[in-house]
Amino acid sequence: MAKYLLQDAGINWLAIMALLTFFIVFSIALVMVFGRGRRSYEEVANQPLVDSYPTTDDN
Repeated sequence: MAKYLLQDAGINWLAIMALLTFFIVFSIALVMVFGRGRRSYEEVANQPLVDSYPTTDDN
């Protein structure tokens, strides 16, 4: 029924639904990123600085 009310008013309801879907998904992603603690990112932040392969001259 709401679809027909929006159609008579000249509002594109598909565009509104797409915008709302994007906003909801983006908001969920933000909550997931900022909801994690700093400790969960420490290992990833130090990866470029840690040499995981020992260097030996036994080649």
